[in-house]
Amino acid sequence: MVAAAANDDNGVDNDLKPDSEPAPANLSPPAEQKPLSKNAQKKQVKQQRYEAKKAEKKAQEKEHKRKEGERKHKEWEETLANATEEERLKLIESRKSLRKERMEKRSEEKEKKMERLTRAKEIGQNVVVDVDFAHLMSELEISSLVQQIMYCYVVNGRSATPCHLWLTGVKGEMSRQLDKLPGFEKWFIEKESRCYIEAMADRKESLVYLTADSETVLDELDPESIYIIGGLVDRNRFKGITMNKAQEQGIKTAKLPIGEYMKMSSSQVLTVNQVVEILVKFLETRDWKTSFFTVIPQRKRTGGDLVDSSKSEPLSEEHQDKEGDEDEKHDLLERKKLCVEVPLENGS
Repeated sequence: MVAAAANDDNGVDNDLKPDSEPAPANLSPPAEQKPLSKNAQKKQVKQQRYEAKKAEKKAQEKEHKRKEGERKHKEWEETLANATEEERLKLIESRKSLRKERMEKRSEEKEKKMERLTRAKEIGQNVVVDVDFAHLMSELEISSLVQQIMYCYVVNGRSATPCHLWLTGVKGEMSRQLDKLPGFEKWFIEKESRCYIEAMADRKESLVYLTADSETVLDELDPESIYIIGGLVDRNRFKGITMNKAQEQGIKTAKLPIGEYMKMSSSQVLTVNQVVEILVKFLETRDWKTSFFTVIPQRKRTGGDLVDSSKSEPLSEEHQDKEGDEDEKHDLLERKKLCVEVPLENGS
């Protein structure tokens, strides 16, 4: 999973400042677990409440779905009971035809999706989600990360120009939670227990870690490059960890050019799925502005969004109208509290 971290110079407010010194460059587990700060404890309690509320809502939806199914079945039985024999046969045949049509449509859509993903594997953009930080996270945080990965896969599969997704460092609790996802074993992605630096040793020169601390601004997506996003919950505990990791491994780094198109509010955090979706949207449009404004929620942007209007054409009415729906969708996803380092420009 890719993690992109907010830079210290980006104007993060005091609540987002780290409560401790940055983690050491090496990623080995600490000898002693540092006690959580009061702010972190509040976030943890809030997350636990959210998870409990989500589970309750899921149970209610399941019960509602069951009752709705029973109601429809009862209506269908009553319709058949009140129909003549000839009408009954026609109703049954019509229902069979509709079901067959739906199944054929699903099969066709699935086939087209597999064609797109296969093509992406052969000649598409490679994007790695680095989940090698699982040992630094709690089970609850890993669960949030897993949900983000699932959304990444769904968004990528629906795209007309998907990337080829990799999960590296999949082991331990991360592996166990991913295996619980329905159909995960059939996902059309690369799943590696090894770190990307080992799994892609023959392509090390192509590796590019996305991190806000990089001095290199990503103007284009190079089809020959392999972009890495670091998945890490609560980046404030491990400030600069992705940059340090990339430097230790001797690989290139870059940051998204968000600061050239909009100004972010005090909340400098994007989720893993948002970073992936931005990259996928750019592959579709080749337009950073459209990608950022489509994916980044309005509440994360200041009033004076556009920094350099010469960078892109104005947003189409379709994208302007879509912003409200996207905000609502991403606000829901962000409640999972999966934080990543956002590859922003310094001083943006």
